[in-house]
Amino acid sequence: METMDAILKVMEKEGAPLNAGKIAELTGIDRKEVDKAMAKLKKEQKIVSPKRCYWEPAAS
Repeated sequence: METMDAILKVMEKEGAPLNAGKIAELTGIDRKEVDKAMAKLKKEQKIVSPKRCYWEPAAS
């Protein structure tokens, strides 16, 4: 769960859509772990994609 929280925090901090590689770079989390966590976030509809391969937090 803490990986998902870290991803959401960095997305909110950056204020712009990010791709998985940039998220991995900013958080220091392994890219495979970022991909797994993002898949869960997508399934839970906590992140949305404004353009292909870029993600941002879903509007609350």
